[in-house]
Amino acid sequence: MQLIDTHVHINFDVFQGSLISLRKRWQEASVVHLVHSCVKPDEFQGIQSLADMFPELSLAVGLHPLDVDEWQENTAKKIENLALSDQRVVAIGETGLDFYKASNHQQQKLAFSSQLEIARKLNKPVIIHCREAASSMKELLEAFWREQGIVKGVMHCWGGNKEETKWFLDLGFYISFSGIVTFKNAQQIQESAKIVPSDRILVETDCPFLAPVPKRGKTNEPSYVKYVAEKVAELRQVPLETLAQQTTTNACHLFNIKLASETNSLSNEKAVV
Repeated sequence: MQLIDTHVHINFDVFQGSLISLRKRWQEASVVHLVHSCVKPDEFQGIQSLADMFPELSLAVGLHPLDVDEWQENTAKKIENLALSDQRVVAIGETGLDFYKASNHQQQKLAFSSQLEIARKLNKPVIIHCREAASSMKELLEAFWREQGIVKGVMHCWGGNKEETKWFLDLGFYISFSGIVTFKNAQQIQESAKIVPSDRILVETDCPFLAPVPKRGKTNEPSYVKYVAEKVAELRQVPLETLAQQTTTNACHLFNIKLASETNSLSNEKAVV
C-alpha cells in the first residue's frame, strides 16, 4: 500500500529537531510522497532545504489568503520566479479565500486571481484554501474560466457540503479530505466524501493542524494521513488498499509526481533496452 499526503507544513517550528523520527513514522505508515504547501514566499528557501533532505517531498509556492496584507507589487513575479527556479515545484499555493478569519475580501480576491494567472501561465495546479467563502470562490473561478481559461487544482482540507462539493467538481477540481472528515460532528463533510468520483479524490493531513481521530488533540503529522484514508474508505465502502491506490494515482496525475519506484522501473527498462 502507498499513500501520498497532499498537504503538509513540516517546516513549522513544532517539528524542528524531530524531522528524522517524523520521516521514519511516515515511512512506516506507507506514506511514499508528500506535497509541501507554502504560506508565504519567504518560506520557500526553508522548504527547499527540507526537500534536499527528503527526496519524497514536492513543493508548492504561493501566498495564503490570511497573509495577503503582505502582497506587494512584486509578489506575483516573485512567486512565478520561485516556481520556475526549482523543478520540484508542482503547484501554486496555498492560495484562496478565507472569510472566516478576515474581512479583507477584495484584497484576498485580487491576490488569489493573480496566483491563478501564474498557475495558468506555468501550467501548474493551484492549491486552494476556501473557508466560509464557497459562493464567492465559485463566482470568481467561473469568471476566471470565462475570461482567461481553465486552471486545474485541488480544494484542500475540504469542509463544504454536497452542493458546494458539486460546484467545484463541475469546475474540474480535485477534492482533498483532511483529519476533519474523522470528526464526530463532521457529517456534511462525510457526506461530501461519499460523492466525489474515485478519480478526483485526495487525502491530506494539513499538518501540524487538525489531527484526525484517534490522534485528535495532538500535533498532526504526515503518518496520520493513514487515519484519514481509513475513514474515507469506510465512508465510501471500499477497502483501504483501494482508496490508497486511487488517491495515490490521483495525486500523481494532478501534481505530475513520479514516484521513486516508477523512476527506478523506467531506469531499469532503459538499461535492458
